[in-house]
Amino acid sequence: MANSNNSSKLVVPQAKAAMDQFKMEAASEVGVTLNKGYNGDLTSRQAGSIGGQMVKKMIEKYEKDAANQQG
Repeated sequence: MANSNNSSKLVVPQAKAAMDQFKMEAASEVGVTLNKGYNGDLTSRQAGSIGGQMVKKMIEKYEKDAANQQG
């Protein structure tokens, strides 16, 4: 049975290209090579390091933006 609540679905579909670029940059920063399209051959560790790097960068941006709003 397919899960209709897809957590990887973008809230703003127009942001797909930017998110793909963001993912490629994060992968490069942690030393993982991503291909356009299928990347099912990645290990869980590699995929997790990409996701972790993306979250780290998003938190850094949020903190920077929040500091700029208070200053």
